Amino acid sequence: MLHLRLITPADRTEAVVEVIGSTVGTTHLVVLPGAARNPEGDLVLCDVAREAGDQLLHELRLLGVDRDGSIAVENIDLTLSKRADEAELEAPGEPADAVIWEQLAEATHEESALTITYAAFMILATMIAACGVVLDNAILIVGAMAVGPEFGPLAGVCTGVVQRRPRLAARSLAALLIGFAAAIVATTVFSLVMDALGLFREGLLDDPRPNTSFIWQPDPFSFVVAVLAGTAGMLSLTSAKSGALVGVAISVTTVPAGANAAVALSYGDFGQMWGSTEQLLLNLAGIIVAGVLTLLAWKVLWRTQRGRWRRPLPRG
Repeated sequence: MLHLRLITPADRTEAVVEVIGSTVGTTHLVVLPGAARNPEGDLVLCDVAREAGDQLLHELRLLGVDRDGSIAVENIDLTLSKRADEAELEAPGEPADAVIWEQLAEATHEESALTITYAAFMILATMIAACGVVLDNAILIVGAMAVGPEFGPLAGVCTGVVQRRPRLAARSLAALLIGFAAAIVATTVFSLVMDALGLFREGLLDDPRPNTSFIWQPDPFSFVVAVLAGTAGMLSLTSAKSGALVGVAISVTTVPAGANAAVALSYGDFGQMWGSTEQLLLNLAGIIVAGVLTLLAWKVLWRTQRGRWRRPLPRG
């Protein structure tokens, strides 16, 4: 269930209550006239089944509540209410399959911000991966994949494209490209320092590396895995099953490819550098294509369900 806290202009409260009452899966409606002070208006509270949440938010925005008042949405972890159980049964579909588009856009907006923390995680993940590729250590590679924060901006690009929000898409793409550029530059310097300390050497990069050679040798499977991972990642975001993101993080070779490109660049091995760069771009493209198609499929499904979110208001 979702809990909505609305501040509505007094002249629109009746329309808001009518929309809530006509949306399936809503319950626990509370109206407090004149309770809001900033902005001024009435306070309206209600709970709604997650499956019906997006449709209700869409209707409320058409009334301009978000512009002239406020809409706050919270996830309810536990509700002990017979009426809430009935509302869940009334709403078509399952909560895990529900997509709250505004929530998705807000989440990806936060995850795609080019912050110091984001850049630090990207640089650290790439440095860890650099140690993994030089030592041919699969454990370090997996660790670097899990630390890398690049899926946030990737999801932001996909959401921006599907929702026609060019600012979100451009901001996410900028964070993605700048993050990788900074990580590769920092890791190149890191590799040179490690070489000066005698911990890295060029021969290690040229030695057979059965555990990590795939990082700079892209093939059709690279794109296939990226597409599958991108689909799984977007499904995990839209259904709020964030635990699946860990699996997505360790299934694609974006950060390790960037790390191998940086180490190869530090030694002037342009063959491996370009191979790694191709692997990186192939994976990024596969994830974006899969993410966009997944969100488009959800959007089409949501539109086919529109007629099922309405119910007749009781008379009298």
